[in-house]
Amino acid sequence: MNIAIIFAGGSGERMGAGVPKQFLEINNKPILMHTLKIFEEHHKIDKIYLAVLGDYIEYVWALSREYKITKLIDIIPGGSTAQDTIYKTLKRARQDNPGDSIALIHDGVRPFVAYDVISRNIKSVKEKGSAITSIPCYETVLISKDGGQTVDNLPYRKEAYSAQAPQSFYLDDIIGAHEDVRKTNPEYENLVDSCTIMKSLGKDVNLVEGNRGNIKITTPIDVYYFRGLLQYKENEQAFGFGLTDKMRSKIHYYLPKDEDN
Repeated sequence: MNIAIIFAGGSGERMGAGVPKQFLEINNKPILMHTLKIFEEHHKIDKIYLAVLGDYIEYVWALSREYKITKLIDIIPGGSTAQDTIYKTLKRARQDNPGDSIALIHDGVRPFVAYDVISRNIKSVKEKGSAITSIPCYETVLISKDGGQTVDNLPYRKEAYSAQAPQSFYLDDIIGAHEDVRKTNPEYENLVDSCTIMKSLGKDVNLVEGNRGNIKITTPIDVYYFRGLLQYKENEQAFGFGLTDKMRSKIHYYLPKDEDN
């Protein structure tokens, strides 16, 4: 069983839009629905579990019907932090699914993850037990411990990667990691994602190649980036530059469902 765990419980304060950023409409569709549609159309994703702000649950159910998100099993209210939200969503998924299911943990405001990236996540978990979507850093990374006043360290750029999502694990493994952390750090202080949770416990994690368009929409400028990416995809489809994710998913649906496709 391959399960998408989507968390979209943020209030979107940095966006300053008066509505949580996951509900901003781009090309007449809420950002969250762009994200869910990617997992809906992936032939290896079996189920979707979603967390949103409690007041928006009924609204999101209505949106999911409108946009035909048929794999959505449940929507739960978000927790006190992003990681608390993820933990609660993982636990909800565990009620219905075996512990050796693969959980692909993804931001609701990363609406441009590539079809093949999802496939690589699933394959990596099967082969290595984990998958952290990432891309090489093209710019110099600076470490500053005083809030950006001075430079303390410069990692070698060739060794530096930027983490994205999904971040994927066997369901029982990631739930167990959360429960170990919550014993001593229930607020998840300095644990910003599943990768840092695993590394804080001394566990190995494995990188998979991501795609550069897989941005997290956090500020107004990100909305413009996403609009540009959507325009590129529409041009790609119109002028035959390549397959779109939707076209590719339809092709994959009819291919033999072996472990490599």
